Amino acid sequence: MAQRKLESSITPVEMQNKATVEELYKALLGEGAMEEVVPNLVATDLEWWFHGPPQCQHMMRVLTGETPHNKAFRFESRTVTAIGDCCVIAEGWEGQAYWVHVWTLKHGLITQFREYFNTWLVVRDLRSSTWKDRNTIKHQNVTLWQSQPRDLYRRSLPGLLLAI
Repeated sequence: MAQRKLESSITPVEMQNKATVEELYKALLGEGAMEEVVPNLVATDLEWWFHGPPQCQHMMRVLTGETPHNKAFRFESRTVTAIGDCCVIAEGWEGQAYWVHVWTLKHGLITQFREYFNTWLVVRDLRSSTWKDRNTIKHQNVTLWQSQPRDLYRRSLPGLLLAI
């Protein structure tokens, strides 16, 4: 799949949101103090969604302090992509587990987190075009992002469509 857009066309808000999420992953890998990083990056009323086996709810256990980050599942992101001014998607794999995280940010603060384990994810823009646009352009459901697990062709994963 072609990249959504060139790196040079990323807005300042997208760059800041991506940097915020990358800072959180660095802290998870021990490159920062989680107890200092999480309160500065994550809203206290974080909305959380999960799709996958119940025993794979690793990130929420770390964010709530139930599991120390240095003894938890290792979230080493392989890609981090900003989608618009409020969404950042990260993906990675650890052993046989493939994961995708979708982070929603408002004013630089993470307000929503969606965690998908061993799930093929496609993110599409389903907003309808404006009335003026309908006269000149046919409405298109644009794929903004899709999973790229390294061993997809050797495994069968359930698929989900995330509409934004």
